[in-house]
Amino acid sequence: MSVAEEMESSAPHLKVLVIDDSKTIRRTAESILSRQGYDVITAVDGYEALSRIAEHKPDIIFVDILMPRLDGYQTCTLIKHNQRFKDTPVIMLSSKDGIFDRAKGRVVGSDHYITKPFNQEDLLEAIRDHVQ
Repeated sequence: MSVAEEMESSAPHLKVLVIDDSKTIRRTAESILSRQGYDVITAVDGYEALSRIAEHKPDIIFVDILMPRLDGYQTCTLIKHNQRFKDTPVIMLSSKDGIFDRAKGRVVGSDHYITKPFNQEDLLEAIRDHVQ
């Protein structure tokens, strides 16, 4: 059984938030995850994401690191310092694949790090590993 098939049985009712200032990245992730039956919410930056998190209470959050106004590190820090959402898995998305970037993600509380460009398996594996 493939990861995609495995996920289909547990996908319904899971809410996934994708935060990225790139419309292309948001649409790609939304398309991949919606096809698997996930309820996908998107946000263009950290500020918008904070209201989406409070409103939708996602089960997992994918956040781009490099965004205007409130970057991914700052957004992750705010999520992890909120008692209500501190246990929500936060997956960092970045085109940078350096040790420093990964370490900084861990310092602010991220649960996983995916390098862009990502594919379907990257997203589904992160969900499988961090939700449930």
